[in-house]
Amino acid sequence: MMIYALLTTSLLFGGMALFSFTFAAFLFSALPAETASMVIRKAFPHFYAFVIAVAALAALAAFSGDLVSGVILGLISVTTVFARQVLMPMINAATDAKQKRRFNILHGASVVLTLVHIGAAAYVLVRLASV
Repeated sequence: MMIYALLTTSLLFGGMALFSFTFAAFLFSALPAETASMVIRKAFPHFYAFVIAVAALAALAAFSGDLVSGVILGLISVTTVFARQVLMPMINAATDAKQKRRFNILHGASVVLTLVHIGAAAYVLVRLASV
């Protein structure tokens, strides 16, 4: 079960890192800003669903051999539900209302949360690799 936890956590870490550090940057360099923004808005619900599902699966697998890793992965999943269901709609509403200051604050919070998730997944990877 720990190998499954390690592999699913690797998938989680890689998927989050790829989306966060390359996909968004690529879109904004390859497309006009308005088009890139529209594509990103449509991609984020899928990204968050991926994180929720994979983190939950990894948590279930990790609980059998490492409670701390299981809890961390579970927290990634639960806080991503918040990001998807609460934070993302607030960001979209601020964008639509052209509330730049509100958008910057909310977007900054989502970036920090995602970076914390990536860091937490990296920590769990190291833990699982050494168990």
